Amino acid sequence: MSQKNLIVAFGGVSPEHEVSVLTAIQAISALEDSAYNCIPLYVTKSGRWLTGEKLLDLSNFKELDKLEEASKSCAFVKDDTGKTLLREQEGGGLFSKPKSYPVHAVVCAFHGSEGENGSFQGVCEMMNIPYTGSGVLGSSVGMNKVKAKLVAAAQGVPVTRAVNFYESDWQQEQEEIIQVAEGYDYPLIVKPVSLGSSIGVAIANDREELINAVETAFRYDAHLLIEEAINPLMEINCSVIGTPEDCRPSVCEKPLGKTETLSFEDKYQSGEGGDKGMASADRVIPADISSELTKKIQNLATKTFSALNASGLARLDFLVNANTEEVYFNEINTIPGSFSFYLWEETDLPFDKLLEELVDIALKQHQAKNGRVRSYDTNLLSEKAMKGIKGLKGSK
Repeated sequence: MSQKNLIVAFGGVSPEHEVSVLTAIQAISALEDSAYNCIPLYVTKSGRWLTGEKLLDLSNFKELDKLEEASKSCAFVKDDTGKTLLREQEGGGLFSKPKSYPVHAVVCAFHGSEGENGSFQGVCEMMNIPYTGSGVLGSSVGMNKVKAKLVAAAQGVPVTRAVNFYESDWQQEQEEIIQVAEGYDYPLIVKPVSLGSSIGVAIANDREELINAVETAFRYDAHLLIEEAINPLMEINCSVIGTPEDCRPSVCEKPLGKTETLSFEDKYQSGEGGDKGMASADRVIPADISSELTKKIQNLATKTFSALNASGLARLDFLVNANTEEVYFNEINTIPGSFSFYLWEETDLPFDKLLEELVDIALKQHQAKNGRVRSYDTNLLSEKAMKGIKGLKGSK
C-alpha cells in the first residue's frame, strides 16, 4: 500500500518561529515508521513557502540562508479534477518537471501569529483540505487572550481581573490605565494579547517597572493586557483532544520555573536537550495536586476547549492560588509546543498514535463539512435576472 502524503506545515512570520521548527521536526520523526509520507512545508521568516528534503534535518536550520537556497518554492494548487496538490514551483534540473504531492491532510505545527491565529487554517479551508487543530474561529479566538477570556467567563469559567488596551490608548490614557491596573495591587503581569511562549510577558512590582514592561511588550504586539497576579501562584496545565462536541483531558502537569511566571527560557531552554522544545522543560507529571483539584481543572479544561470551539489538540493553562486552590483560566494554546505529547504518554498514548489520532479527527471534521450543502444552484446571474438588478452597467 502506497503511503499517503501528510503535509507538515511550520515556521512562519512569528517570534515563535524556531519553536515551531522544533515541534515540526519532532512530529516528522515520530511518524517515521507510520503509514504516512511526511512532506515539509516550511514558511520562512519572510513568508516564502518552501519544501524539499533538506527541511527534514534539524541541523540544516542552523544556516537559514543556505537552507532556503537549497529548498524549492511551493504552493497549494488544484488539478483538473479539483484535487489539491502541494506543487513545487520549479524543477530539480533542466529537463525535470516540478514535483506535485497529492494532499491527504495537513499537520499544522505553527506557533503564534499567522500560523496559529486562523490565517493558515483559512487557506486550508479555501483549498478544501483536511488540517489538524482548531478551525478558523477557534484558532483566532484562542490566539487572542482577551477574547478567549471573555468567552470563557461567559461560560462561567473563572478568569483573573485585567485591563486591556491598544498602543494608541496607552499614548492618550496612560494614567487612567495605570490607575485601573494598580487597583488590582502589585505585582502585576503584563502580556501581549496575541503571542505565546511567554514572549513579552513581564512581572511589574511598581509603577516604574509597569511602564517599562508595557513599553517593551509593545515591541511585539499593539494590544496588551495587564492582569492581577495570583499569590501564592501555582501553574497547572492540561491538554485536551477531540472536538467541541466530544473531547477528553490528559493528565495535569505542574511546570517548574525559575521565576513566578514561566519565561521563554523556562519553557524551551531548561532541562537537557535544547532540540526537544517543550518536552525539555522542567515539570511534574502528573501534577502533585489532589485528585479533587485535578478533576476540577480537567473539567474546566474540557469546558473551555468546547466553549472556544477548539478542535484537534490544545493545551489549556490555569493559575491556581496555592493556599485556597481557587482556579483561574489563563490561556489556551491551540497548537501547543511539542503537541504536548509528554502529557499523553502518561495515558498510554505515544506520540505517533497521538498524531495519527489528530489526523483522524481532521479527516472526520473535513468529511462532515463536505457532507453539508456548500454551494447553491441559482440563476441569479442569468440574463433575465441581471436585467432586474438595478445599478449594474448595461441593465436598462
